[in-house]
This record gives sequence, structure tokens and C-alpha cells, in this order.
Amino acid sequence: MAGEQNWIPQSVDVSVPSAARVYDYLLGGAHNFAVDRLMGDKAEEMMPHSRSAARLNRAFLRRAVRFMAEQGVRQFLDIGSGIPTVANVHEVAQEHAPGSRVVYVDRDPVAVAHGELIVAGVDGVGVVQADMRDPESILNSGEVNRLLDFDQPIGLLMLFMVHWVPDDADPQGLLKRYREALPSGSYLAITHMAGDHVNDEARAVTDRMSKVGGGDVAYRDRGEIEAFFGDFELVEPGLVKFAEWRPTGPGDISDDPAVNRIAFAGVGRKP
Repeated sequence: MAGEQNWIPQSVDVSVPSAARVYDYLLGGAHNFAVDRLMGDKAEEMMPHSRSAARLNRAFLRRAVRFMAEQGVRQFLDIGSGIPTVANVHEVAQEHAPGSRVVYVDRDPVAVAHGELIVAGVDGVGVVQADMRDPESILNSGEVNRLLDFDQPIGLLMLFMVHWVPDDADPQGLLKRYREALPSGSYLAITHMAGDHVNDEARAVTDRMSKVGGGDVAYRDRGEIEAFFGDFELVEPGLVKFAEWRPTGPGDISDDPAVNRIAFAGVGRKP
């Protein structure tokens, strides 16, 4: 792989698959190895919509970040970012608003190690290793305080993340803490697996694959997911299936209607 030594941390065992690199592979990225591609292909065999779902989720990220930038947002916090590759937040944001600042957060040390090398030397971009379930460790981190101004609007992204938080871990309370930390005019973007779409067979397969991500997926209905936005005002078209949120072209929608219904997506604004 050309130039790969520039993004391989010495501390990372490249013979062991990484969930973050598998996701990069599903997105069509170049930051992965044969062992990751093998696992990605197995994931696609077990759950045929894996690659399409990953790409639709990333397509929503692009649209959401572009929308926020158009509203004047110049700083972004991406929690559960994985490896920041393939149309990542800072590339999209800085394309539309040069000088935008971005902090990527992930708990996976492999994703963080790769991310630190990838964004090294990029102005206004930082990486934090932390768990989304520990908001204080994120909000009080050095990189967040160095790059983000909590007196100005922030775009917070939690894409394919909240469904990893089980009900007994109080996801509503967790999201409330993040919402309270954001200043007026900030935005929150969420994508979340749709419980109304998953039948028993698909749920069993997803649960098997979710072990790679470190836990079970918590499937929720539209009302439960909408509650994560609290008093934030959902922008049009509201909370919808992720292919339905302001699609701009063929790459935002799958040819398979089932894939388009896999997850809910929405963007809310803090009054």
C-alpha cells in the first residue's frame, strides 16, 4: 500500500484486525490491511448491508457537516469518529469554511493512534482518546479546550454511537449532559440503528457482529431516539431514515430500500 508507513503507529500490531480499520475498508478507504479486509468481507457475508450502511452513514455525515457549516458553525466535536478518513469531518468542514476546527474522539486506542498520525500537522484538528460514556473526560480534555470555544456554536456529531449505550447506562442522561455543555446555536447530529426495521434474524446477525465493536446494539424506536435531542429543535425534515435526510444525489441513497431504512438520522439546533 503506497505511503502506508506514514500512518502506521509503531505501537499497533497490524496482524490483528481493528474495528476502526474494518469500518474504513467498508467505506472504501485505504487505511486498512489484509486482515481487516478479510474481516470486512466476512461481515458483509453475515450482514449483506454492512458496506452500504457504512457508506450511507458517511454520506449523512458529509451532508450534516456541510449544513452546519452553512449555518455558520466553525467548530466540530466528532465523538466515536473511528479513523478520520474518507470524507472526514475536517475535510468537509474546511472545504466549506476554511479555518474550521475539529476534535475527533474515540475510545479505541488503535483508531486514535492512526488518527493522530493522519491529522499530524493539520491546523485546527486534534484527537482525543476517551469513552463517550465519560463526558467529563472529553469536555475537559486538553485538545477540546485548546481547539473549541464553548462560547461559540459547536457541531456535535454522534453517528452510529448512541445505540452502543444500553438503557441501564442512562443514555438519556448522557445526552443531556452533552446538550447542556453546548452553547446556544449549536447543533447535534445523531444516527442510530432503527429498531422498527430489524427482524429477529437480522437482529441475531447484527448482535454477533456487534461483538467486534465491543458490545450489543440497543435497538430503539423513533420516539426513543428523538428524545435524545431533548429541547433541541429538529431541523427539516426532522428525524427520518438516514437516506431521507436531505439527499443530494445517488450516493446518498441505496438501490436497496431495506438499506435506506436501517437507521434513523437527525440534526437538532439548540435554541
